[in-house]
Amino acid sequence: MTTHARSDAEEQALTIDELAARAGVTVRTVRFYGSKGLLPPPEIGPRRVGRYGPGHVARLALIEELQQQGMTLAAIERYLRQLPPDLTPHDLAIHRAVVASWAPDAVDTVSRRELERRAGRPLSAEDVERLTAMNVITEADGDTFRVDSGLLRLGVQLLDVPLSQEVILAARKVLIEHSRAAAHELSQLFRGEVAERDAQDVRSLSAHMHPLVVQALLTTFQRSLREELSGWVSGSDPDLSDPDPDVSR
Repeated sequence: MTTHARSDAEEQALTIDELAARAGVTVRTVRFYGSKGLLPPPEIGPRRVGRYGPGHVARLALIEELQQQGMTLAAIERYLRQLPPDLTPHDLAIHRAVVASWAPDAVDTVSRRELERRAGRPLSAEDVERLTAMNVITEADGDTFRVDSGLLRLGVQLLDVPLSQEVILAARKVLIEHSRAAAHELSQLFRGEVAERDAQDVRSLSAHMHPLVVQALLTTFQRSLREELSGWVSGSDPDLSDPDPDVSR
């Protein structure tokens, strides 16, 4: 590890008190989650003090979101056990954003101060403009904003991505169009399966299928994107190197 990388890691290291404060939970809660295996153990630093990192912060945020969706502790344990062990904090943040999408749209009207508290950082005029362009927030009366709670954390993370606003909005358009097409085709596929069932069975099936389909789409997309980026970085074009990728799988 280089000196620069080591200093970055040390800057991101948190004590259990700092982790609890960052995540908005108690130290007792952090220890409880650790004892249940919901959080990986900390690295032991000097003087036998546990040090936590961005992965612990992201995992706590995911647990919080799962709880807000009404999942029991046992269900959360099962969900986390199914996740790949090598997920980065960014991967966990994506999972949290997907989980948040299971809930109905939640739009709150908040003050500028409350908006920054929820964002976890001060927001410049340019930040507000970019979040508005991404439809994460819209200006309301006075110094208040309507906030899409499900998109806020993801939108704030995009503020630090070194991409132009035009590229981010174009990417958003691509994702929306393709996700709507996938949702339509899947609904058509499942519709014939549930056509003969009563309303209660349909609601039960929908409740079970929703998170499973979202998880499957997320996992498939992550793998496909990783392959695309690997080919791009190595200088090869996956479309040219494998004209019919399904044949080899």
